[in-house]
Amino acid sequence: MKKILIQLDTDQLPSSFDRVVALDAGADELLSYGGVTPDNIVPLVHGAIFTRGPGDLKNTAIFVGGSDVHAAEKVFEKVQQTFFGPMRVSTMIDANGSETTAAAAVRSASKHISFQKADALVLGGTGPVGQRTAELLASQGARVRVASRSLDRAKDTVSEILNKYDGANVVPCECSDDGLAAAVDGIQLLFACGAAGVQFLTAEEWRSIDTLKVAVDVNAVPPVGLDGISVTDKAEDHNGIPCYGAIGVGGLKMKIHKAAIQRLFQSNDQVLKTDAIYALSNDLT
Repeated sequence: MKKILIQLDTDQLPSSFDRVVALDAGADELLSYGGVTPDNIVPLVHGAIFTRGPGDLKNTAIFVGGSDVHAAEKVFEKVQQTFFGPMRVSTMIDANGSETTAAAAVRSASKHISFQKADALVLGGTGPVGQRTAELLASQGARVRVASRSLDRAKDTVSEILNKYDGANVVPCECSDDGLAAAVDGIQLLFACGAAGVQFLTAEEWRSIDTLKVAVDVNAVPPVGLDGISVTDKAEDHNGIPCYGAIGVGGLKMKIHKAAIQRLFQSNDQVLKTDAIYALSNDLT
């Protein structure tokens, strides 16, 4: 029986990137739909769960994507609500690549330092990748500072994380000239997860953090988020600090993405989001 992946994309044109990865990961057939919303996807979900018997539903799966992460999350939630009893298929969300990128960034850093009680700063922490990076670090016991140019946005993101991880050690901070010194003080982990072309720190600024143990920058568009880190850096030593650039993280991101697609077809009840996707990365490093 063929493995069919149904791609539900919130953009009008379904992502060609996600399509290529799905086929490379072993999906036999790919059914792609764009412009999906919580209001129009129920017939598509019914088509996935009513066409094969319960014993064969592991051969059908749903992938939710799109450039608007919040819109994709609403679609993903509606998909889960549409299932009932044994009538369900495995699902994965990776809108804008945020889930797999964050998993790869955090897993890369884990090779060099224990997160337990480590102090981490996530620059661009209110964006899709930044928030998921902060969530994963907090779930692993790190003390996380979520930085944004808007302190109010940072506070909102921290509230969302605390709703998911009760008791997590996560605080907001403002990424500004006035607040930068306090934000970087005493950190061991530094992640730059901002928008394309946004530089947070000069090479002199981040290299002068004497407590820093690992630096990761997931921005591939110049100027990079952390000046001096090359996009191809993969555990590259910068004055004793192992550093990763976007492409250095990207290889592991692609492995995680493909492994997650393959996992979907092992049973009909997989739900692959942030934590589950990160767990997959443990065997891929």
